[in-house]
Amino acid sequence: MAKTFLGGCLCGAVRFEAQGEPQNPHTCSCEWCQRQSGATSLTWVEFAKSDVRWTGEAGEPVLYRSSDYSSRAFCGQCGSTLGAIDDAPTVALVFGVFDDKSDPALRPTAHSFDDLCPAWAKVQGMAGE
Repeated sequence: MAKTFLGGCLCGAVRFEAQGEPQNPHTCSCEWCQRQSGATSLTWVEFAKSDVRWTGEAGEPVLYRSSDYSSRAFCGQCGSTLGAIDDAPTVALVFGVFDDKSDPALRPTAHSFDDLCPAWAKVQGMAGE
């Protein structure tokens, strides 16, 4: 039986259920992630688009087209960042929106654009370091 991951935005209007094994859990410090979050990096967990179901009263998140292959997703009511929905059949959810953050499958295994992350903000001991 496939595992179900639950989560949603700050106000609860946008909720999701993601089924199966998370793919490519990673941290990213690219300029787009920094601007989207206001932080030095975001932690992403990807799922096949067909494995994500939007369950909250607001339905699917609002999208902002941020590149030629992806749209950033957020709640239209509270503004919370939820992730990105790629043109490829991928939904990348940000770590902070998961209800159960203790699952080891959500732990990042890589850091994209590490060179853009300030040295003072780098986390030591990530898998692969």
